[in-house]
Formats: sequence, structure tokens, C-alpha cells
Amino acid sequence: MSERTIRVKALCRVEGEGGLYIRLQNGAIADVQLNIYEPPRLFESLLRGRPLEDVPDITARICGICPVAYQMSSVHALERALDVRVEPGIRRLRRLLYCGEWIESHALHIYMLHAPDFLGYESGIDMARDHREVVERGLRIKKIGNQLLERLGGRAVHPVNVRVGGFYRVPRSEELVSLVPDLEWAVEAAIDTARWVAGFEFPEFEPSYQFAALVHDDEYPMNEGRVGVGRDLADRQLIEVTDYEAAFEEFQLPHTTALHSRYVRGSEPRYLVGPLARLNWNHQRLAPRARRLADELIGDWPCRNPYRSIVARALEVVHACEEALAIVRDLPDVSRAHAEYTPSAAVGAAATEAPRGLLYHRYDVEADGRVQHAKIVPPTSQNQSRIEADLRELLPSLVDRDEQTVAIECERLVRSYDPCISCATHFLKVKIDRA
Repeated sequence: MSERTIRVKALCRVEGEGGLYIRLQNGAIADVQLNIYEPPRLFESLLRGRPLEDVPDITARICGICPVAYQMSSVHALERALDVRVEPGIRRLRRLLYCGEWIESHALHIYMLHAPDFLGYESGIDMARDHREVVERGLRIKKIGNQLLERLGGRAVHPVNVRVGGFYRVPRSEELVSLVPDLEWAVEAAIDTARWVAGFEFPEFEPSYQFAALVHDDEYPMNEGRVGVGRDLADRQLIEVTDYEAAFEEFQLPHTTALHSRYVRGSEPRYLVGPLARLNWNHQRLAPRARRLADELIGDWPCRNPYRSIVARALEVVHACEEALAIVRDLPDVSRAHAEYTPSAAVGAAATEAPRGLLYHRYDVEADGRVQHAKIVPPTSQNQSRIEADLRELLPSLVDRDEQTVAIECERLVRSYDPCISCATHFLKVKIDRA
């Protein structure tokens, strides 16, 4: 009996710390484990007993790349608990803030973390030696996203201007209008980016995914909608966010500090969240130029190739730049920065679309406005079971190759998910054990 073990002690070009363990026995896949060994960060416990006003600032610290997603999910959940209604202008500015996060997060992943895999470079820095203008384009796109976060959120990392009911301060119109030239450039640069990445050579790999993402009747979903789950439109189920915990269940496995999630209302518990899932359910809701480009570059729906998620992200950058430009050109009227509310004993839940996928928050609030219980389900923890299933499906084509090649190909697949390991610890080392 032959046994072979492959370990990747720490994945590069992902956010956070984790590893991958693979054990092969007689040439067959015996075990695949995505080991998230980064210590639990205990944010849910940290929130207990705190005034609800503290929640947006604390949850923003969960991630330095997508703090807005955590802020907005918490704010929406608390507003639903307290029956707070924000005026349309505030809602529109919140979408502008979310556009900024999608732009900066997606640009970082596309140019610095994922594109090197397709072009044969070890890092974005190495890639820049031969493709300086391309990388500079990506960095400028990211900077424009950061500028939106700064103007609306107070700063680009861990913004401080978001609060229950709206904002602490609404930016002056000139602060946002001054970004019009940059956003006009960004739309064209994002289109060039999408065409660039669509020209990469993608492995032929199409698992039978079950997708989960918000679905909205009128807009490309960022911070509102129902959860759509299914393999295609014919079998898709729409779930109200208030029923999320009845449809999805978290569970613990011994090899990871991050909880896994499963869908309990169908025969297939694993599901995929993220830009590929969003695009498959909502491509008809993209902004006009992004929609035409999506039909041109992808065409056949649903798209099931995880490596093509880089194209999905690029298309979402086009959309976010288009929508941001439209909002800044026609700024909404805002009568007051935030709506007033009275604390009460209540429960509220909300789901938004972080750059990496569906993000769920629920809060139990006491009569004095303090948090009694918090539940946060990040996108990367929801994707863990699906990543392990993908690796099991990919590995049979790699078992006869050397350890370094196997490790590189496994890391490449995992990076397609743009995992945020730090967010998931509530993942990468590759270890292969050949038995």
C-alpha cells in the first residue's frame, strides 16, 4: 500500500493564515482538508453587552479589505430590528460606498493576487517587472475605490462615518463631484481589465455548482434582496433573509478554526458564494456597459468554471464604476445625515454581498440598546466545504505529478475564491499524505 502526503504550510497571495492537507492512498484521494489555523477572533462575543452604536465600528475591524460589507450588514440588521427607515438619498449614498469597496477589493485581487497565476509569475511585484503599465492601471483603479471610501466613510481602511440610520456626516457635493474625471477613466480602465483577463487561458474545470447569492428585482444586489439558491434558474429557490438560519446551518470540523456552512433544504449541502454566483443570478441587472460586456465575454449562463471568477470580478468592477459615476453625476438630495430611532428589545437580520460573497448578520438587542447576541456568517467560511469538494474533483488529474506542481495547482484553485481567512475565523498550508 502506497501513501503520499502533500502539505502547503501557508498559502501565498491570500488574506490570512491557513493550510491545505491532502492524503493519497494507492493513487486515490483519501482526505482533503482546508486547515484554517488562524486563531478565532471572537467578534461575536466581543459585541455582547456593547451599545448598538458601537457595532458598525467594531465589525469594520473584522476585515481591512472589505470593512464596508461588515459595517453595512450590521447596520441593516440593526435598522430592521429597530424599524429604522432611511431616506432614499442615504440609501443611494450607501450603494456608492459599497461600489468603492467592490472597486478596491476586486482590483487588488485581480491584479496583485490572481492574474500572476495565469501569466506565470510568483507575485504581482514580479509581474510588474514585465507588465508595469498593466499593474499601474490596477493600482490606480484601486486608488479610486479607496477615494470613494475616504469621502463617504472618513477613511479607506476601517471607515468610521457609517452609523445606524445613515452617516455621521454627509459629504459635501464638491467632495464627490470632484471624482467624476477619475470615475470616467475608471469605467474605461475596468472595461480594458475585463477584456484583458477574459483572454487568459482557463483550465477546463466545471463542477456542478449550487450557487447562493442575493437576488433583487430592480438592481444588481449589494445590500438588499432575497437569497437565491440552486444550480440554475429552473431549480432556483428564493429565501427571505429572515429565513436564512432555517435554510443554512453552521457546523464545526476538527481541522479548522472556522465554521463550515451547509444548505439544509436540498439534497446538496455545499454551495458557492461570490461574484460568479452573483453574476449567474443577476447579470441582467448589471449596468448597461457591464451587461453587454458580460454577454460578450461569458455568454453561456450559468458560468461554472471557478477560474473564470476573475472575469466575473472584472465585470463587477465595470458595474461598480458605472454605478458610482451615475450616482456622483446625479447626487441625491439628503435632508439629514441619519434617521432617529428609539432602542427597544428586538431581533434583526440582514444579508449583503461582500466582494467575496454572501454575508449574514443577526443581532438580538435589549431594551436599553445593548447587544445581547450577535451572529456573523462570512462568505469564506460558507465557501470552505465547496473549496474542499473542488479540490477532491481536481486532484485525480494531478496525483501522478510532483508535490510542487500539485501544491501550485491547488493554491491556484483556492485563490480563485479570493478567500479572506481572517474574516472566516469566527484558512493555507498544503500537506499531501500518500498512503
